[in-house]
Amino acid sequence: MIRVVALGVDHGGFPFKNELLPWLRSRGYEVIDMGAHIFDSSDDYPDFAEAVARAVTSGQAWRGIIVCGSGVGACIVANKVAGARAGLCHDTYSARQGVEHDDMNILCLGARVIGIELAKELIAAFLNAEFSGEERHRRRADKIKAIEDRQSKTR
Repeated sequence: MIRVVALGVDHGGFPFKNELLPWLRSRGYEVIDMGAHIFDSSDDYPDFAEAVARAVTSGQAWRGIIVCGSGVGACIVANKVAGARAGLCHDTYSARQGVEHDDMNILCLGARVIGIELAKELIAAFLNAEFSGEERHRRRADKIKAIEDRQSKTR
């Protein structure tokens, strides 16, 4: 089964894009390029982070990867979309454990914080991990969903 990954970058993450797209495809992933499609120093990370989060939560993509300067802003934006479980990771333990324990479906990276080789290691750890499904992890995921449901009722 081909797994679809949504990839979005702003100007801060743009230098990684030309390496990550072919690298992901060479590993058998179908990649949806959510932009940026050209380098524009005045673009805004919320546009790309939201696009990735919506692709993942709609089922268009299995998982998402967002790269901006620090990764922080992209993570904040992605987590505003119900069903998105984005994590900012700059170590392989968190990238793997975020999926196994927290069912993380979007990985956020900071291109000004890490290099491209570490980014590839983090992405591999994220994409190769599976949610454990253990009772305690399902219970916690259900609590997150309940928070989202309560939030949507107050809007």
